[in-house]
Amino acid sequence: MDDFRKFLNKQLEDSDFRKGWDEMEPEYQIMKAMIAARMDTGITQQQLSEKTGINQSNLSRIENGNGNPSVSTLHRIASALGKKTLDFLYLIGGNISI
Repeated sequence: MDDFRKFLNKQLEDSDFRKGWDEMEPEYQIMKAMIAARMDTGITQQQLSEKTGINQSNLSRIENGNGNPSVSTLHRIASALGKKTLDFLYLIGGNISI
């Protein structure tokens, strides 16, 4: 992980890379929050799939950043994990204005 952090820090020195990274940060935070919530409940992606009706492969894509979940999908996942949809959003920003 230390090598990755060094590599990332070097890449972040490039302004174009930094801009792209910063634009993606909210998505990374939602993914991390979703994974943490699933791990905290102690269930697998397959078990979450069964609870939500979302294919396990789609859950995997969402968790690894290759999916683009709708708010409805995030709601289904959050509900199955005993969370509110805004819990994921709160974790990334602290204060959300609606």
